[in-house]
Amino acid sequence: MNKKKITIMMLTSILSFFGCKGKIEKNTEQTEMDLLIEKSFDEFNNRKIYKRLTTEIIESIPDDKLEQAIMDNIDTNFKKGEPYTLDKISKLTKGRQAVFSTWWLEAEVNNGGFNQFYFNSSGQFAEMAVSGLKAIGAEKFSKLTSKANKIYNENKERLEEFDDGTMESFSESYKDNPLNDLDTEFYKLYESEPIGDLRITYIRNNTSEFTVE
Repeated sequence: MNKKKITIMMLTSILSFFGCKGKIEKNTEQTEMDLLIEKSFDEFNNRKIYKRLTTEIIESIPDDKLEQAIMDNIDTNFKKGEPYTLDKISKLTKGRQAVFSTWWLEAEVNNGGFNQFYFNSSGQFAEMAVSGLKAIGAEKFSKLTSKANKIYNENKERLEEFDDGTMESFSESYKDNPLNDLDTEFYKLYESEPIGDLRITYIRNNTSEFTVE
């Protein structure tokens, strides 16, 4: 899939996750990127949500919509406004855990690095993401994330001092952050391990892990 489209899809999903579901205000002088983002928001907000997934339904969903369909289906297990919790996600099948945790890891790191991943509630799925990456065949990403988890845990107490709910503190948390160097490594790994493609292949090859009647 086009890398630009991947970024926009993740952006729209992240914004939705944090409650920013409104349309972009129309500008009289829209650039090509503005129009692309607006179109992506419209497509995202009007996408079909599958509350049930059969093998036939999964096979009918095109690759570029498959991951989002799985993520949406997982979301139907939660009430509106209910946060994702490790306890509840851990009750899903291993396949669903793999897709959910690696998808959020990728979205967060691409948006704000490993620091953002741990800073946000998605960090609770860090260990699950290591196993998930290995399950879908992203061995290098799995090792890098395991390394990131170790570094974060070693610096957790210091980094948590910045967690006061303000953007100023969040920005400050990036200074001399030992996780920063890992972000570049993460981005380079796409050349050898395209996570999105690996997730799609995994879903296609393990359909029973994702069916919900």
